[in-house]
Amino acid sequence: MSSPVAEFYKGADIFLTGGTGFVGVALIEKLLRCFGNDIGKIYLLIRSKKDVPASQRILDLPKNSAFEKFIAEKGDGLFKEKLVAVSGDVGSPDLGLSDSDKAALKNVSIVFHSAATLDFEANLKTTYEINLLGTRRVIELCKSLPKFKALLHVSSAYANSNRNQAEEVLYEVPGDVEKVGGLVSSLNDAALEEVTPTVLGNHPNTYTFTKALAEHAVAESGLNTCIIRPSMIIGAWKEPVPGWTISKNGPQGFLMAASKGVVRRLPVSKNLVYDYIPVDIVINHMILGAYKADPSTPIYHCTSSTCNPFRWADVEERIHEILHKYPLKSAVWYPALKLLPSLFLFRLSALIFHILPAFILDNTLALAGGRRILMRLHRNINGSLDRLAPFIFQEWMYDNRKTVALHESLKPADQERFGVDIRQLRWPDLFDDLAKGVRRYLNKESDSTIPAGRKKDTILMFANYLVQGVFFYVIWYLTSTVLRTSYSGGLYAASSIFAAIMYFL
Repeated sequence: MSSPVAEFYKGADIFLTGGTGFVGVALIEKLLRCFGNDIGKIYLLIRSKKDVPASQRILDLPKNSAFEKFIAEKGDGLFKEKLVAVSGDVGSPDLGLSDSDKAALKNVSIVFHSAATLDFEANLKTTYEINLLGTRRVIELCKSLPKFKALLHVSSAYANSNRNQAEEVLYEVPGDVEKVGGLVSSLNDAALEEVTPTVLGNHPNTYTFTKALAEHAVAESGLNTCIIRPSMIIGAWKEPVPGWTISKNGPQGFLMAASKGVVRRLPVSKNLVYDYIPVDIVINHMILGAYKADPSTPIYHCTSSTCNPFRWADVEERIHEILHKYPLKSAVWYPALKLLPSLFLFRLSALIFHILPAFILDNTLALAGGRRILMRLHRNINGSLDRLAPFIFQEWMYDNRKTVALHESLKPADQERFGVDIRQLRWPDLFDDLAKGVRRYLNKESDSTIPAGRKKDTILMFANYLVQGVFFYVIWYLTSTVLRTSYSGGLYAASSIFAAIMYFL
């Protein structure tokens, strides 16, 4: 059956920024798997790291878990034939490209720009340099390509996080770009930090602000462009395998720490809509977005909030089952994850269920010659809450009618290969796959260790009951001593306090 999308990519050389990240490796896997020998070269802009040049980093790419299934089925020949490393950086003038690299790119016709700094705490100078100026540099490269056909720009749904509801349109620029550039270039770090809140206006951080600026740079380029706006990207729904992930952000990070038993409380609202989108849907969106690029810069929301909304209440009952269905051999305590509706309750609960156990376990490890790591982990978690607070208890609704129409406009063959319709996705099933993927790809435990993990899970369960018993005894002793009650009175008071702590915290 004919595929207009495949025809668009036939023989095309592709240039990709952000190719070594979560989204980048998933895109490369999909391009190689779906198009194989029908596409030309895939040029990856790769930064040299310390003593590891770009040419070496690309040789390490096939080791990424994204390619396990592909290599098992087809070998690694296409990697050597199709992938080409280009040393450079979106944060450098002219992308850091040498003259020979520019000459090598002369046949490129399709460009994917996904590189960005995702650090919500980064200063304005850093995010302006990478997210905005980096995008402008990619645009200039596109203008120099004789065979250029399309630029796909990966933005973010949160580029419009200053709005509770957003449509698939370009909103007004959030600031005077030239004035912002002048401040960035003229002020020292301390002075820039002082004026940043004024510059951001109603944007929560420099990331969302500069991503919004970058959208305007793309739309004003006059090129065939397309913008997609993913929300929080999570592990795969279907491809390359269900649950695949290498990202520790969002739900997979929670599941990673919860399965270890080191995170037992999560500050979220059960009934708010949280916008999550599987990485394979993002990849399909990117492939379709380049195909649909034109000078009017179509914009598509790669989101779930309006077509298949996720609420933590949907999976709350399954979380305990999921954590113990695929237990870790390396768990340090019995996994349990409770959802708390405020940061105040979370911080109060964390003193009992995070900080105190971490302090005890860290000192036990130190006595045994190990490293103290858990207290540092929880300090980092608590430190990140302030910057994440605007996103934890806020609901955004992203209209995606254009995306639905795009999917429905495709021929059946392209709907099958590049579909972006998530209305059939069942969130509890995806979380089951995600827990399995987190175990395999983030906690690095193969499926063969599940029986050993279950044995340890049973031991930790009894240890947890023992600790709860000791905790109850301490409460009973303190209440009996302080209140000078009878045995039965102290028992009643202790039971009430213990039940209240376990219920509310």
